[in-house]
Order: sequence, then structure tokens, then C-alpha cells
Amino acid sequence: MSQWFSTARFGMFVHWGHSAQQGLELSWPLVGGVFSLPFCSKIPVEQYHATAPQFNPQHYDPAAWAALAQQLGMQYVVLTAKHHDGFALFHTQESTFSIQHTPYEQDVVRQFVEAMRAAGLRVGLYFSLIDWHHPDYPAFTEADKPYRFGEYRHPTPEQWERFTQFMFAQVQELLTNYGPIDVLWFDGGWERTPEQWRVQELHALIRSLQPELLINDRLPGFGDFATPEQFIPPQPLEGDWETCMTINESWGHNTQDTQFKSPRQLIHTLCEVAGKGGNLLLNVSPMGDGALPPALLERLMTIADWMQGNQESIVGTSPGLASWQFYGPSTRRGQRLYLHLLMKPYDTITVRGLPIKQVQSVQVLATGKALEYSTRCAIVDSLLNPDPLGELTIQVPEAVLDPYVTVLAVDMG
Repeated sequence: MSQWFSTARFGMFVHWGHSAQQGLELSWPLVGGVFSLPFCSKIPVEQYHATAPQFNPQHYDPAAWAALAQQLGMQYVVLTAKHHDGFALFHTQESTFSIQHTPYEQDVVRQFVEAMRAAGLRVGLYFSLIDWHHPDYPAFTEADKPYRFGEYRHPTPEQWERFTQFMFAQVQELLTNYGPIDVLWFDGGWERTPEQWRVQELHALIRSLQPELLINDRLPGFGDFATPEQFIPPQPLEGDWETCMTINESWGHNTQDTQFKSPRQLIHTLCEVAGKGGNLLLNVSPMGDGALPPALLERLMTIADWMQGNQESIVGTSPGLASWQFYGPSTRRGQRLYLHLLMKPYDTITVRGLPIKQVQSVQVLATGKALEYSTRCAIVDSLLNPDPLGELTIQVPEAVLDPYVTVLAVDMG
């Protein structure tokens, strides 16, 4: 079921909503911020929601997003169909709090899904279980501040029955009205118990509508893949996994946040995640008009340029060597090993524990330039073992180094 996901390695997360018009982080400002978002503003609930009726992103161009994702070598794109603030970027019969009831009127999710499919990309939709706008959730108010984890105002049983019916109906709309969806990316499960969310029923509904769809691990008790956030696990995780990460410190378009990661840092992250067998879901945050901010585009284009020569070492690969064999991330495709040099070598690099008589060639992946190398093993092994394990030492001249990451391809036979 998840074969495509297991080696996708790179995807795009799109966090977007009406709050982008105010240059605000998505959802969290209305509850007064949260410790994990250092540049999150604290504003009145009413002020946060006020821009929903005016949302009119005239520069929204999902075909351009799809083209960018392709340039980056990304295999899938996930859009926030509905975040914690409850505003739906899709046409819903269940509420008037959606893109349908704005000057824009068009169905953002439909346009997104069609553009991604046309580009051959896998389609993911993010859906928050939390809804801080819905009266039966109940809606978050000024009186509920400050937001405290574990201390949430609870609805009456009648309210909760109405809310869960509403939530189930919106999930059904997303999985019925837009054709095949590849990933349903839940979030927000922490505010209620699995029993309150009716996760067994919800999971059964999802599987009845789209049995091939992948569900992340944030639907409590379920999950086809794990989702470490803003963090690369120190060791590869069991099963499929995906690190979701921002380019600055915010998920939504936040004009207060200029703490951007460098292109080199982002490329290094991609190499490390791929070397551990995971996927990097890198977030972009469109502005209120739908265009991507220049600071993000600049970094993404640098990654795209690097991927032009090195994508083969990332997409569709499996993890390569153990950490004791080579000091850096490595990946593998069949008989070809890819060594990612995250640090400048002192003249040479060494790979240990390789069947050295099987080494056929070493080259710089992006340019095809052949590199000189030598091999050695224990003297007795060289005499008695027809296929000994030993060391491969590669000459890496300064002239072949890439300013971001140099990738060497080692062909084994």
C-alpha cells in the first residue's frame, strides 16, 4: 500500500489559511500562542477570525506550486484543507466558514488536487481534528486564555454528538468529492481522548471510502507512518516515517519571523533524512494573495539547482552504509552507493567494511567526473579470501567540491 511513500524521500507541506492576509502564524495566535512557535503573535480571537470573510487569493497558482515541487524532485504535496482555526479551504455543505463564502469563492482544495495530479505528484490533505471556531467544539474564546495543554473547555454530550457528526461529514466530503487522495494528514488529537474522537469509526469510514490512502500517526491509535516534527530522529525509525519541518520557525506566513534556515542547512537535512530512510516534508507558507514569499522561493530554487545534479542520490533510494562505515549520510540504489559529504574532506575520504574487490568506479555524481581511489584489507584476507571486506579510500580534490553537499557515487559489481 505504501510502496511509493517508502522511498519518496521529499515532499512539500503547504500551511495556508486566511490568517496569511494578516501575516500571522496559522491558528495559534487566536489562542495566545504556544511555546513551540517563538514568533507567534497573541491577538484577540475576534481579530484573528476577522479576515476570513475577505480572503481573496488572486495569485493562487497551484500549477506553479506543482512545477516548483517537480523542480525540487518532490514526490508529494500536502495542503492544510482545514487547520485548527476551523476555516475550510474546500467547499463544504457542513459550514459557511469556508473559502466558498469569500470573494474568492473557488474551491482551493479542488484546484490544488487537480494541479498536483496533472503534474504526476501524489496528493495529501491535512485535516485538524481540533476546530477552535465551531460552536459545538466548543469555539475558543478570550475567556479560555491562556491556552493550557490538558485544560480544555469541554462540550455538553449533545454538543459533542453534533460536532463529531460535522467532523465525520467533512472528512467524508474530502474523501468523496476530490477523487483518489494519497495521504490524509491528521493533527490536533491531543485535545480529546481516542474514544471522544470515535477513532475506530472514523478509521473505518476512511478505509471504506479510500482503502489505499495512507494515514499519518496523529489519528490516535492508528498510523501508516510516523511524523517527527521539526526534528531528525537520531536513529532510523521502525517502518515508514516523515520529518515535517519549516524553513523558518513558523508554519504559516508570519511576517514577524525572519529566522530562515540556510539553503545548505536544508540540503543537509534532506541528505540526513534520506540516509536514515525517511522522507522530508518541507513546509512552505504562501502569503495572503497566494504567492510564495521571496525568501522561501530563493532557498527552494537553490535546493532545486542542487537536486538537478543530485536527485538520483535522494529520491527512490534506500539507506546506505552504517555510521561506522562512513562519516556522513549515505544512500543506495541497487549496486550504486551514494556518499553525501556534509563536511569538506582533508584530501581523502575512507569507507570501511566494503567488499573492496567489487568496487568498479567512483565518480562525482553531479558532474560524472571520475575520482582516483585505492583499496586495502587485512593481509591474510587479501591472500585467502576471494571477496574480502576492507577500506576504500577516495581522493577528493578541492576543485570537485560542491558549495552545499558533494555527492560521490560508488559503483559496485
